[in-house]
Amino acid sequence: MKKILLAGVALGVMTTCAFAADKVVKVGVLTDGSGPYADVGGVGSQLAAQLAIDESGLAAKGWKVELVYADHLNKVDVGTSIAREWFDQGKADVIVDTLNSGVALAVGQIVKDKNKVFLNSGAASSDLTGKACTPNQIHWTYDTYALANGTGKAMTKAGGDTWYFITADYAFGKALERDTTAVVAANGGKVVGNVYAPLNNADFSSQLLQAQSSKAKVIGLANAGGDSANAIKQAAEFGITQGGQKLAALLIFLSDVNALGLPVAQGLEFTVTYYWDLNDDTRAFADRFSQKSKAHAKPTMVQAGVYSSVLHYLKAVDALGSPTDGAAVVAKMKATPTDDQAFGKGSIREDGRKIHPAYLLQVKTPAESKYPWDYAKVIATIPADEAFRPLSQSECPLVKK
Repeated sequence: MKKILLAGVALGVMTTCAFAADKVVKVGVLTDGSGPYADVGGVGSQLAAQLAIDESGLAAKGWKVELVYADHLNKVDVGTSIAREWFDQGKADVIVDTLNSGVALAVGQIVKDKNKVFLNSGAASSDLTGKACTPNQIHWTYDTYALANGTGKAMTKAGGDTWYFITADYAFGKALERDTTAVVAANGGKVVGNVYAPLNNADFSSQLLQAQSSKAKVIGLANAGGDSANAIKQAAEFGITQGGQKLAALLIFLSDVNALGLPVAQGLEFTVTYYWDLNDDTRAFADRFSQKSKAHAKPTMVQAGVYSSVLHYLKAVDALGSPTDGAAVVAKMKATPTDDQAFGKGSIREDGRKIHPAYLLQVKTPAESKYPWDYAKVIATIPADEAFRPLSQSECPLVKK
């Protein structure tokens, strides 16, 4: 009798251990931790992912959710090496953020080959839901089409019918220039020239002087993060806007406005899909985030996207009971409506594009700002069904024509 009882206990322990081992999911935050986009994602993206894990409720259901973090240094070879190591050594089931289109495009293919999951919140190239789409990835927060469709369209229709681009010399910048050029042309404008600048560029004087001499009404900054901030600061020093030309900051973030300060950034128009002060829900999420942030910063839209995407991913994993089959998890995510405090209700299309509204913001003057992080006001809302490229125009092979 005692032997039978002990055997039963041993079998119960073995079953419990096996069950616990099965209920493990590993999240990898791959981001720019030290370069021009570090404040946009970086440790803030790690914080956002952890917040989603904590609020998912999976721990109470017996799940163990582990988090790893790495800085890809904005180098494709470093990013792909980290992704392979994580997958081959069992350190990650899903990669989130990335914050560099070159890295994201390369990592997406590795994720597909390994049948894992890629939740891109930071990289912007619309090719990620176009010719480079896969059944294993979702483009969550924004993309170059949405940015062009927001800021580019608004400035062209407001009379900025000639453009000159200062473009980041890699996949993201070129995609943003391409998509904005199409929007400018569709709204009766034309592009009179462009110049490339390297990533993490400290001196934009040459590019700004070329843009100034072009006499274009709008100088389009097809860059982001620290590069946008440097270009905007130096444009102010050169008196470019005082001379009648306008700057189109095609991708700037809350962290950039904070770094620039309202006296320099005031009046800039930019497109986002999340702003912390939109409504009670966005403020509630932002407050929880800032309470955990060492700098008490409000989240950027990239960090909000990390939170939102990880939360939805964990719901899908819980529903399926396993993270093992990445394509199946993504299919479950697409079949399930999205809903969270950062983005509200939304959906995910068959090409992997997460759908939600976008907002055209204008940076406030110092006199308009009434409390900490009160940096912008909404001047237009772009409905979810208009914000992103129509599915019918997608080059994604997953889309049924």
